[in-house]
Amino acid sequence: MTGVLPGADLTGLPAHVRRLLESGPDLPLRHRMPRPSATARRSAVLVLFGEGPRGADVLLIEKSPRLRTHAGQPAFPGGGADPGEDYPVATALREAQEEAGVDPAGVRVLATLPELFLGPSDNLVVPVVAWWDDPTEAVVGDPREVARVARVPLAELTDPANRFRVRHPSGYVGPAFGVAGMVVWGFTAGLLDAVLEAAGLARPWDAGDVRPLEVTGTQPAAAPGSLDEGGDEDAAAPMVADPAPDGGPARTVPPR
Repeated sequence: MTGVLPGADLTGLPAHVRRLLESGPDLPLRHRMPRPSATARRSAVLVLFGEGPRGADVLLIEKSPRLRTHAGQPAFPGGGADPGEDYPVATALREAQEEAGVDPAGVRVLATLPELFLGPSDNLVVPVVAWWDDPTEAVVGDPREVARVARVPLAELTDPANRFRVRHPSGYVGPAFGVAGMVVWGFTAGLLDAVLEAAGLARPWDAGDVRPLEVTGTQPAAAPGSLDEGGDEDAAAPMVADPAPDGGPARTVPPR
């Protein structure tokens, strides 16, 4: 079910989180997602808002540079569901604890957003929205998978100076954020872009500023991807692809 979870406690939430919950079922993704396949693997990510030392923020991780896929890429905490798990909420909370040291007892789970199908990697991803009532120190859980953890202020994400688009060698062009010493792109940037708009926080920015991924520091060998470490998912399609600035449609999958 998409939307606010039954019995969710909405008291004391800031206005931007309330706006997201109200408009979440109609998340403003700019491109239609393909239909999920019958074999799609169930995955979840945790979109964890809080109030940090520098104001309202959201939790992101940066994947280890030693991973076989998506090395060094920023992401929401998340991953595939375990057998028998209460998916997607338990999946998102478990992954956030394993990757970023988030204590589930201090997290108030609020809602689920529309599921997103990443065709080439055959992943069906459900974003789970939560509020960090009792924040613990954000720490790297498994250094083999995660290089760093960051509570990124929403003010930095919405600052037009930190917004641009990136072009992958495959032809993919999509939104990106330059925050916390990271270049956030692909699946994570597409979801962030939609979430900020739904929360009423988006500000105008220069969509004509398109930068090659090699210049921004993102590893050029990694195509826009999903969130699993296993499989051949470097060829996964991004969640949102913008039209290429030269007028042709952006490819979302590298040529085979």
